[in-house]
Amino acid sequence: MGASLLDQLRTILGADGVVTDPDVTAGYRRDMMPLAPHGEPLAVVLPRTTEQVQEIVRACARHGTPIVPRGAGSGLSGAANAVDGCVVMVLTRMNAILEIDPDNRLAVVEPGVVNLDLRDAVAKHCLFYPPDPSSYDWCTIGGNLATNAGGLCCVKYGVTTDSVLGLEVVLADGELLRTGRRTVKGVAGYDLTRLFVGSEGTLGVITRATLALRPLPQAPGTLVAAFGSTAAAGAAVSRVIREGIVPSLMEIMDAVSIAAVETHLKTELGAGRGCAALLICQSDAGGEAARRELAAIGQACRDCGAELAYTTYDLAEGQMFLTARRAVLPALEVYGAWMTDDVCVPRTRIAELIEGCARVSEEVGLRVAVVGHAGDGNMHPTIVYDPTSPDDLVLARRAFDQILEIGLGLGGTVTGEHGIGKVRREWLVREIGPIGLRTHRALKAALDPAGLFNPGSMFALQ
Repeated sequence: MGASLLDQLRTILGADGVVTDPDVTAGYRRDMMPLAPHGEPLAVVLPRTTEQVQEIVRACARHGTPIVPRGAGSGLSGAANAVDGCVVMVLTRMNAILEIDPDNRLAVVEPGVVNLDLRDAVAKHCLFYPPDPSSYDWCTIGGNLATNAGGLCCVKYGVTTDSVLGLEVVLADGELLRTGRRTVKGVAGYDLTRLFVGSEGTLGVITRATLALRPLPQAPGTLVAAFGSTAAAGAAVSRVIREGIVPSLMEIMDAVSIAAVETHLKTELGAGRGCAALLICQSDAGGEAARRELAAIGQACRDCGAELAYTTYDLAEGQMFLTARRAVLPALEVYGAWMTDDVCVPRTRIAELIEGCARVSEEVGLRVAVVGHAGDGNMHPTIVYDPTSPDDLVLARRAFDQILEIGLGLGGTVTGEHGIGKVRREWLVREIGPIGLRTHRALKAALDPAGLFNPGSMFALQ
């Protein structure tokens, strides 16, 4: 059966579109989440067209072979991890920006387009594609769609689904479904676009997306506030939200993150002065509006006990602070391997989550750094461990789960933007309950009755 399917795949794609060398396919077995299980694929296929995707799906259906769609592999939940005997469908060769329509402020793209490449392309038309995951310089739009990725600008601009107008999706029978529209409004039928965004490749293969664009924002001003306690930083976030201020970015870093970045970048962000937390805020409102916005944020921070509240309109200086924020994960690599969690809590409870992570760190004896999107409560506690130590891996898994437990206990969710994948399946059940799980399974069964699309991701089939 396997050889016959491989022959069919080579007929569809040509020899260079089908990879079976184990030394090469090993690089496509898993994403960036070390806790998630993965298997050995039968083959890795690299289609270039929607028609090829359709033919691959039909061939795999005839042979009962699972398909795992994959982008660049930047995911952090195991959602793109191979299962034994599957075909991993890598969509990075479908990387065309098919259309940019400045008048209607939209773009039509294939799934393999890199997020940053799209942002750069539309900027030439004075337009802006808002979703900006930390891996935006190499993650793909298809992966962003599959996981409903977020990023630093979510507080003002929302997550990926908020920028999606329509999709083309190859279904389990190989047929092509078109969802959504090119208009600003449209409520005809069920919102199938939002159903597929965030479905992690379990319902179909996205081959094209129509994306909403915004006018290019003004150059941002940046505010950095240092706090002697996480409670004070949390109070400042609550105060900013309560006053109705909506910055384009509001990030938080705890003391562990600050110290790691200072060492990594050889700069000083405040940890040397006993800083327990940093808030980094930006406003892209422009001109006097930005100045008023940042002044109000600065006053809220000082009222809540900030030891420093510094504002700059120098673009290079502002970029330096954002570089520090984005450098947290690379900075932690000096201490060992890392795995990052993705807990979203009510914004009034951010400080409690950070304090809970500190307790977990002390209990398990592993370093836990917390960084995240304070503007929407989406935190990324990151556990550092020795990958050569089986004991450390067990402790890291324990810490990972304890942090999810804390997040749920604070009224939060077990994932704000990374997705369930194969690493949080049991936690999805706990969060949505048996009726929610039954509804998920019913949708899966309706769209993928043979269960061949990314089996084992999100939840186990019955």
